[in-house]
Amino acid sequence: MLLDINKLNLSFITDTGLRQPVEKQVLFDVSLSVKKGETVALVGESGSGKSVTALSILRLLEDSSDVNCSGKILFEGKDVFSLNPKELRRIRGNHIAMIFQEPMTSLNPVYTIGNQLMEPLLLHRGMTKKEAAAEAIRLLERTGIPEAAGRMKSFPHQLSGGQRQRVMIAMALACKPSLLIADEPTTALDVSIQAQILELIQDLQEEFGMALLLITHDLGMVKSISDHIHIMKDGKIVEHGPTESIFATPKNPYTIHLLDSVPSTQKRVVTGSDPLFQITNLRCHFHLKSGWNSFLKKNRKTIKAVDDVSLTINRGTTCGLIGESGSGKTTLGMSLLKLNESSGKMIFKGQDLQELSNKEMRPLRKDLQVVFQDPFSSLSPRLTVGQIIAEGMQIHKIGRSKADREKIINEILLEVGLSIDSIHRYPHEFSGGQRQRIAIARAIVLRPDFLILDEPTSALDMTIQKQVISLLKTLQKKYTITYLFISHDLRVIRSMADQVIVMQNGVIVESGAADAIFSSPKHPYTKKLFHAALS
Repeated sequence: MLLDINKLNLSFITDTGLRQPVEKQVLFDVSLSVKKGETVALVGESGSGKSVTALSILRLLEDSSDVNCSGKILFEGKDVFSLNPKELRRIRGNHIAMIFQEPMTSLNPVYTIGNQLMEPLLLHRGMTKKEAAAEAIRLLERTGIPEAAGRMKSFPHQLSGGQRQRVMIAMALACKPSLLIADEPTTALDVSIQAQILELIQDLQEEFGMALLLITHDLGMVKSISDHIHIMKDGKIVEHGPTESIFATPKNPYTIHLLDSVPSTQKRVVTGSDPLFQITNLRCHFHLKSGWNSFLKKNRKTIKAVDDVSLTINRGTTCGLIGESGSGKTTLGMSLLKLNESSGKMIFKGQDLQELSNKEMRPLRKDLQVVFQDPFSSLSPRLTVGQIIAEGMQIHKIGRSKADREKIINEILLEVGLSIDSIHRYPHEFSGGQRQRIAIARAIVLRPDFLILDEPTSALDMTIQKQVISLLKTLQKKYTITYLFISHDLRVIRSMADQVIVMQNGVIVESGAADAIFSSPKHPYTKKLFHAALS
């Protein structure tokens, strides 16, 4: 057995300023094992203890927190808890490597990719600088980074999300570890990039004979690549077994609940045929400056983010907008709200928005709302939930008095599944799913006709995703709201959309009824996306 965790218990000790520190237990008798070359998945919702378990294997929590542990973690027969700091350093990177969820926060922003990739080669493998540089380039090439030698001088912010994740994989594999721990390695990536990263990990796993401990809430990924699954809830393993067995016959109620949270693919009924938004020949181009004489038009680079797009969105329906990062999805959405400069026609409720001044647009803002991907960054940390929701109501003169507005806010909070006492709390006091409900409440309280949902569920666990999708469907039916649903999660789009628009490089490459697109996609790019996400 390569890794054997036996009855691991872990508590965080917090000094509250009182006479006795407070001890909070987060792991309870956790046991799991990983064999050489095997892929084991640890699955559960946020806060279930998955990442804490992973960090405990490398004893990384001790550096930043006061923890109390009991039980055993045996790696290659040695108890990790009995190792001194020097012995532990030999294992970290050399024998056990870890890929973290967010590469942008894991990579040092002030050092180049090359410097960071060479570091483990110099420290653990004793290479010279010349040897380390050559090996770093080889690793970047192996992980699919184009122009690897040139990228050695790049900083993390100069790479895309997928490229940064590839760099993290290259760093993890630099010392050819026996065990790779991957903590949500593809959560923030597009479906096609997700597929590429997973394929890369599997190829490297086979090449190096490496074991993989995969931590994720993506059940589709688990089903496709894992040999064995451990289901975690509230710091406990509630069910485990071979992947096929767990998916075929789950026994624990929580496992059944998780598997039922995968978005339904049942056929939607189109609720409207009256055009609400008619977009014709919409263009949004950005001019990037290049060189010292960038004031000359000939030296400016033009990015055609949205290029000659035409579409019609019917009242009360959901238009699903899909495509990879950089395809123009969000730019199109922001252009419809007149938050970007654009050309072409945008007829909304009989009016061409392009002909309206900012002052003339202001009354229409109530009818055109948006819910962003990350509610934590889109909600003001200085305002309470009540103040956040009331802000738009005051601007658009909804409610006759403060007491009247508070009554409406209480009603909308209950409608989106939050308690009335939420009105006096701040965004940081809520979970990700609850913050997304606040963002939805802020938009819905204005009773908009058109709501843009920009990746509203991508950062949420499967069970929370299901709750938010169910809420959006209920609100749409009740208020006849029209949605533009932007997402790279095709299962969510399949569950929500009546109409599907596929974008690539700022252009619509395919569009039509959702059922027709999903049953028989025509364009090669659409087929590629569907193969990556649904196969």
